Amino acid sequence: MSNPAPIGQRDDPEMPRYGGIATYALLPRLEEVGHADVAVLGVPFDSGTSFRPGARFGPAHIRENSRQLHPRHQFLDVYPFSCQQVADAGDVAIGPYDIHRAVAKTETAARHLAEAGTRIVALGGDHTIALPLLRAAAAAHGPLAVLHFDAHLDTWDTCHGESVWHGSPFRRAAEEGTIDLDHCQHVGTRGGVYDPGESAEDRRAGFERIDSQDFEDRSISDIVAQIRRRLGNRPVYVSVDIDVLDPAHAPATGTPEVGGLTTRELFGTLRGLSGLNIVGCDIVEVAPAYDHADITGLVAAHAAWELISLIALGKHKAPSSATG
Repeated sequence: MSNPAPIGQRDDPEMPRYGGIATYALLPRLEEVGHADVAVLGVPFDSGTSFRPGARFGPAHIRENSRQLHPRHQFLDVYPFSCQQVADAGDVAIGPYDIHRAVAKTETAARHLAEAGTRIVALGGDHTIALPLLRAAAAAHGPLAVLHFDAHLDTWDTCHGESVWHGSPFRRAAEEGTIDLDHCQHVGTRGGVYDPGESAEDRRAGFERIDSQDFEDRSISDIVAQIRRRLGNRPVYVSVDIDVLDPAHAPATGTPEVGGLTTRELFGTLRGLSGLNIVGCDIVEVAPAYDHADITGLVAAHAAWELISLIALGKHKAPSSATG
């Protein structure tokens, strides 16, 4: 018996896109389809942030700004909601007072989906949530190559006595063996440095760096080629901290850093990664209280759509030969 055709976006001719309940991209809820190839999962948690709070409201803000997303990606030539079942899995039920309990509940929810063969596109939340998501993806796929878009390294150790916070997820993941230390790549880094030794510690955590300045000096195709070489043929986890973008393009974030990527540079880089085996991803650090005209919510919603499209291409098309 063949699998049923995926249920795509709700397309009620009587209901405008700005009406009704805002699931991500007006997609069905997970309970309506039973199983999804890709699930959009909200993780409304920001108690791991070290500066401006508010990313706990990110998932709802991103969903609200995803209403206009369309069924076809014209540049990647894919219908991401038609060739795979994509559904909104709602939010992880976590409170704000206990970081370790929140991390454990997020990991449990993510493992439940991953064990069912579902790939997760998580909406944060601060970057702390990457740690349990990496654990769940690695449990299903083995040690992961990581592509990390961020102004900051996030391989620091402790902050105010806490070892699990939004500046440490990739260090903890490296220590636990959930990421492949030969296949991890930062993109867009430019944040301040506390100590010159941070670079050496970052390399020990498995990462190479492409700084934001590289986008001034190099072509996007050259940067993409480096990323593809570094990731190799491993299962890939993609983490997008929205502060990788310049505050002109994404003002609503907890730790903004000037001199960042443009939206076009971020999307151009992502679109060059067609064919990668993306097994999980997140978009984090959207803090809507600081947004203006929904600029950040819109770019975050579209970033998730780019990643869903790349997952579709990785599953349904052969990898590109342009691997550098």
